[in-house]
Amino acid sequence: MAEAREEARQGETDRRFMAAAIRLSRRHLGLTGTNPSVGTLIVRDGVIVGRGVTAVGGRPHAETQALAEAGDLAHGATAYVTLEPCAHHGRTPPCANALVAAGVARVVGAASDPDPRVAGKGYAILRAAGIDVVEGVLDAPAGEVLAGYLNRSLSKRPEVTLKLAVSPDGMIGRQGDGQVAITGAVSRRQVHLMRAEADAILIGIGTALNDDPELTCRLPGLEGRSPVRIVIDRSLRLPLSSKLASSARQTPVLLAGGGSADRRGVLAEKGIGFLAVEAHEDKIALPELLEDLAARGIATVMVEGGALTASHFLDEDLVDRIVLFVGSAEIGERGVRSPLLPGPMPSGFALVRQDSFGDDRCFEYVRKR
Repeated sequence: MAEAREEARQGETDRRFMAAAIRLSRRHLGLTGTNPSVGTLIVRDGVIVGRGVTAVGGRPHAETQALAEAGDLAHGATAYVTLEPCAHHGRTPPCANALVAAGVARVVGAASDPDPRVAGKGYAILRAAGIDVVEGVLDAPAGEVLAGYLNRSLSKRPEVTLKLAVSPDGMIGRQGDGQVAITGAVSRRQVHLMRAEADAILIGIGTALNDDPELTCRLPGLEGRSPVRIVIDRSLRLPLSSKLASSARQTPVLLAGGGSADRRGVLAEKGIGFLAVEAHEDKIALPELLEDLAARGIATVMVEGGALTASHFLDEDLVDRIVLFVGSAEIGERGVRSPLLPGPMPSGFALVRQDSFGDDRCFEYVRKR
């Protein structure tokens, strides 16, 4: 009985510290290049003595930083890592070996790494050194934060989040009126936070022409976290005077399309880049586009519109997460109907979160893995 109570206490302690490591790992989402944003805590006698999160650009790794902060206190301590420690040699030794060298007594892991250079090998190195290893603690919450990296590793494409702001009468805008405020300031700040954690934002040229959006993160202190902005623009119609073109040298803009050499040259002078695309049945081949983005190290793409682009991603079964913000004011006549409404979702999606932001409601659905 006493042993069972002790195991229960240890399990609760492990979940508490792992939850803290997962919160820490969110700090550099969208900033770590091809590497995942991992959190690591070194805990000794119930006290955190070392913290680390994958550095901007992807190096150094979280374990290395946490061990450096802990110093000699790492010996005999417990390490909490949100992703299995790496096992392959690159420019630096594997993190699993670093944990062994530091003398940690115990490693608690959350998500497993599907990278064939790591999968199971990191934990094997630790166990071979006599370290007690506990796997899968809060693996689902950790996997949610790491979804982009895990999806890119397994499916060779980024995780795609479809974000829509929908009026109570089921509209996402009004024809001919440009941007229409459907949700309030609190919801818009939440969207900006989502942008700060994404690698890329994607829209269709129709939205670019009608709304002239910036697609940047404009939360105080997070302006530098704006992701790459991608426009599906087969004929390169993006105006040179648009907010996207005018800010391309500050925040990258990529156009997915063809167009003439002259037009490409003019846009390139504004600092705009280009993505080569294939067409199928007069539409951009989205699976191939996502594969190319993954090859560039982009692990998370946030699709923000419009209705036609959203429908194409849904029709191609390329959406992994759906976030619907529902405002309080109806659009009425000339409304642009949303391809999705709260309630029944495409097959395979489950409601995982409901929130209120001011007068707005938010529904988040995730594809079952």
